[in-house]
Amino acid sequence: MSQSAASAAPASEHTATPPVVVARDLAKVYGDAQSGVRALDGVSVEFARGAFTAIMGPSGSGKSTLMHCLAGLDTVSSGTVHLGRTEITRLRDKQLTLLRRDRIGFIFQSFNLLPMLTAEQNILLPGRIAKRKHDPARFERIVEVVGLGDRLGHLPSALSGGQQQRVAVARALLGDPEVVYADEPTGNLDSRSGAEVLGFLRDSAREMGQTIIMVTHDPVAASYADRVVFLRDGRLVDEVQSPTAETVLDRLVKLES
Repeated sequence: MSQSAASAAPASEHTATPPVVVARDLAKVYGDAQSGVRALDGVSVEFARGAFTAIMGPSGSGKSTLMHCLAGLDTVSSGTVHLGRTEITRLRDKQLTLLRRDRIGFIFQSFNLLPMLTAEQNILLPGRIAKRKHDPARFERIVEVVGLGDRLGHLPSALSGGQQQRVAVARALLGDPEVVYADEPTGNLDSRSGAEVLGFLRDSAREMGQTIIMVTHDPVAASYADRVVFLRDGRLVDEVQSPTAETVLDRLVKLES
């Protein structure tokens, strides 16, 4: 499947509204333009509001680079990225910092919780740093979705890995970001805890209208998403709607061959 065909694939139920994130002709070259490594090679892709999308591909396919460029964590060599109406590829460092703080949520493989703060304090910390009041009703709803109601007073050391990642998910969701980027969010979790976290991410998309873009190498993790896009050699080559672990694995095997 060609890149143009992938980007023009049949729309899902989520694409009735304008996309939240739009990338056009993204290229990223590390090193010299002639002999450097081309991590992205003309990627065009859109991400719908309220949808959970997984980005997959063989090792070195450019999936993490794509996420970092979409989130403004890395610069692009050419092409554009829009978050809503904002072209983030034209922003300066200070503007990018504010955009990431105010409009984007992040979930990483490492939980990045402060050990001296309770679960509740960790969830509220980014808003307090930004001097932004949180919505108590949204806080209660998120705590309900991620199932942390009886763990808010516990320090991270008293929480399991899955519970710590749920705190990180709640922290990312609380500020009502336009998009949440998740980079291998279950990489440090056992299968049961990973399934719990992925279920919460899926529920946050379906029940709260949250837009989520996740990089993963795991077909089971990808099966929780509404859609999977596949990269190979820095190019968008395929996508699957309503994926199952089996269909994702089949596509990955074909890409590796």
